[in-house]
Amino acid sequence: MTQDAGAPLAAMFINGQFQQAQGGETFVSINPANGQPVARIPFGDDRDARLAVDAAADAFPVWSRLSAAVRARHLHRVADILERRRGEMALVITSEEGKPLHEAQGELQLSIDSLRWYGEEARRAYGSWIPDPVPGRRLLTQRDPVGVCGAIIPWNVPCGMIFRKAAPALAAGCTMVLKPAEATSYVALKIAEVFAEADLPAGVINFVTGKASAIGNVFLTDERVRKISFTGSTETGRVLLRGAADHIKRTSMELGGNAPVILFEDCDLDASLRAVAALKFLNAGQACIGANRIYVQSSIHDEVGRRLADHARQMKVGEGSLPGVAMGPLVDMKAVEKVEELVGDAVRKGASVRAGGSRMQGEAYEKGSFYAPTVLTEVPRTARMHDEEIFGPVAALYAFETEEQAVELANDVPYGLSAYIFTENMDRAIRVGERLETGMVGINEIRLGAAEAPFGGVKMSGIGREGGREGLDEYLETKLLAIRVKG
Repeated sequence: MTQDAGAPLAAMFINGQFQQAQGGETFVSINPANGQPVARIPFGDDRDARLAVDAAADAFPVWSRLSAAVRARHLHRVADILERRRGEMALVITSEEGKPLHEAQGELQLSIDSLRWYGEEARRAYGSWIPDPVPGRRLLTQRDPVGVCGAIIPWNVPCGMIFRKAAPALAAGCTMVLKPAEATSYVALKIAEVFAEADLPAGVINFVTGKASAIGNVFLTDERVRKISFTGSTETGRVLLRGAADHIKRTSMELGGNAPVILFEDCDLDASLRAVAALKFLNAGQACIGANRIYVQSSIHDEVGRRLADHARQMKVGEGSLPGVAMGPLVDMKAVEKVEELVGDAVRKGASVRAGGSRMQGEAYEKGSFYAPTVLTEVPRTARMHDEEIFGPVAALYAFETEEQAVELANDVPYGLSAYIFTENMDRAIRVGERLETGMVGINEIRLGAAEAPFGGVKMSGIGREGGREGLDEYLETKLLAIRVKG
């Protein structure tokens, strides 16, 4: 694997100990803004994953039998440490993933909120007495933790997704092995330091970096791993679901998004455009809930295109740690090439470039993976970007005439994670919101994430929910106790 002696050497976290890969290999994590090495990361494989599963399986009887109040105290201690180290952690996220510091800080706050909320929710994993039609018998349910869980973390929200999965799992009494994305492994291993400082029992949480196929295969084939939680592409989700079927494992899948945004002519245009721009260019467009297909009623289409283009041209793009930067780089050059391909396809089919449409030019950008904030208008329905998630800073505008047409266009893809409606007519908002085939709908609102709220999609965007009470349920089994009572 690639070596770089100048980068700090990180370590995996297994059974309460920091260690290198069994095979001794490492790879280098790269800052996408400047091409510089961030850290050397252990390149683990199935041997390391098995050690981590061993540790999680050994820890499960101890952790699951602790009272919910004790598990809650552990989670609150992790939150306290993360909060104290949030400045350091934000810099790590920005240097390895690329997003501006203010976005990294927001990701950290959601992580802290998840830890604190699930610390409390652990105490509310209620069972119930069931009225029994049979004399002399009582029916009681209790909630038991699923067991050892494997979690596969994406690169675009490298801290937040760890805690969105780990906080409810640990609160429920499960133990966990996490496999972070290769591109953002250093973020995950710095988070492992937080767990180590919090002094949870050894093996409760483990971090294994390296070969995705080998580590994922251990998750699929080891019968002690009872649940897999994955955030990533629909294609990889299919592979995991097929593998999980062999051992009937529980799964949670947050997969591809292709979010529609519907701007009706009666919307508050100033507020709506601010929201759409923020949603589109969040994390350089690398957000599963980001605006992908922007449907604009024809009477305001030209004005929306003009004003969004003005906004895009005025954005400060650069390394995320620099003051005033509104948008950072894409994760790597492969991501840039995909955006170029999709934009080129749309333009060949008739779309007009109103802003951007190319890589960023200049000395400040030549070593990074930067693509200019881009606005396209008159995008045809036949453009690939209508059906494929862009995952880049490209605002693609499509004109529509009627409410019925907008709903049909919005639903005419196999994905259904999030959608957004902008209108001052609440009757229309409710009608349209009820008909959209997505797991989440924002009405004059783009902020969907909260520790208290369920997050997830329908159709090919996934199975299950993270966040809220539903997120805890994903890590609990319901057991029935039928009790004979004398007398």
